[in-house]
Amino acid sequence: EVQLQACGGGVVQAGGSLRLSCAASGFIFDDYAIGWFRQAPGKEREGVTSIDPSDGNTYYRGSVKGRFTISSDGAKNTVYLQMNSLKPEDTAVYYCAAGTPGGSYDYWGQGTQVTVSS
Repeated sequence: EVQLQACGGGVVQAGGSLRLSCAASGFIFDDYAIGWFRQAPGKEREGVTSIDPSDGNTYYRGSVKGRFTISSDGAKNTVYLQMNSLKPEDTAVYYCAAGTPGGSYDYWGQGTQVTVSS
């Protein structure tokens, strides 16, 4: 059974940092890209960043470039999202998801709330 467990959210002041973790199980870690998505109240879900663990290729949406860093640990089947210089507009529920590289994200974890106060 494929499982993705996201954790690490919390409340932080603007300019602060958080690290989210996404622990994966039930599939071959290197065979899937892992992405982080977020959804703010009243807004559509948007892709934030993704990584292909097999080659380390990453993608970042423009608004988080230079502030967020995605990384993976194959030994732990875990993907991390280091978020620095957080802004109130980063407030959202963050989800991790797994999918075949270049394809759709088929597996989703539960969300973790990130709240950035001004």
